[in-house]
Amino acid sequence: MTPDRRNRITIEAGKCGGRPCIRGFRIRVTDILELLASGASFEEILTDYSYLEREDIYAAIEYAAHQADHSVLQTS
Repeated sequence: MTPDRRNRITIEAGKCGGRPCIRGFRIRVTDILELLASGASFEEILTDYSYLEREDIYAAIEYAAHQADHSVLQTS
């Protein structure tokens, strides 16, 4: 992840159960990803959550990609 985007993802023990959030707000990375997966556009998300910035959405996507980038061992 780029340093600027990494700084947009915060994890606090007492907030959202310690799950990754956007810039300390109570909106989780998974919330952003679920909105995108359900077909919401960047513009719709930014309108509904006026405190978010376009770069926050990119940070959530990049964070998820980084978390998913590991080897998976398959067992038969």
